[in-house]
Amino acid sequence: MTDEVFVVPLKRFEVAKERLRRGGVENVTELASDLATVVIRSCAPRKVLVLSESSDVTRFALDLGVDVLESDATTLNEAVQGAYGRLGERFDRLIVVHGDLRDPHGLGEFRPDSGVTVVTDHRSRGTNVLVVPTGLDFHFHYGEDSARMHRDEATRLGVPWRVVTDSPWRFDVDEPSDLKGP
Repeated sequence: MTDEVFVVPLKRFEVAKERLRRGGVENVTELASDLATVVIRSCAPRKVLVLSESSDVTRFALDLGVDVLESDATTLNEAVQGAYGRLGERFDRLIVVHGDLRDPHGLGEFRPDSGVTVVTDHRSRGTNVLVVPTGLDFHFHYGEDSARMHRDEATRLGVPWRVVTDSPWRFDVDEPSDLKGP
């Protein structure tokens, strides 16, 4: 097995999930923390590293017993790109998983193919889980239509890729309707 790490980028819980807040969902800060906790625990027994933008997130991760890589990046792409560069000497590949998956169970048993694996959101446009071998000139493209952009990035680099659209991890929580199920 290759030496790999789950990387979970987390935004400060008190500002995370802005669309849920605007949608009138109550206790969003607690919900964001609870979702992240379940994601992190679901990655066990494998190595997990939280990508943190604040001392509160760092404390949260350390309390869960996982390592932290602090970042002062201003965007998700910058933060993950920086982590990719910094972790490339220690790991053969990174598995970037978002901390807002509705049902992350089974992540710890996930055995992706070699190359790049993109696990899309339920709309098949976003990227909920992304596996990338290190040592490449890979550029991360989170945001609108990120699944296609990550696939195109693998193609640009000549790296084999696979897109998974039917995973239980395709459901993330961004909108109030995401809390109700498919």
